[in-house]
Amino acid sequence: MIVCSCNVLSDTQVRDAVAGPGAAVRTAGQVYRCLGCSPQCGRCARTIRSIIDQALGSACGACPLECPAAAGHAAAAE
Repeated sequence: MIVCSCNVLSDTQVRDAVAGPGAAVRTAGQVYRCLGCSPQCGRCARTIRSIIDQALGSACGACPLECPAAAGHAAAAE
């Protein structure tokens, strides 16, 4: 699915940028830079942020209990 029509970026490209080997991509701006473009209208930034959160959250099972992200997920599940 295309998430950024200005730069024609797909959700797969965003996930690959976040989950790629040695990737330290954690923000929408870093995704744009990693993919060789820059934000134009900005309407996709929330969607990109959501994809980043989903991609990083899928590895959350490895977090120790004292991880702030783990605490947030536990609260959301209640």
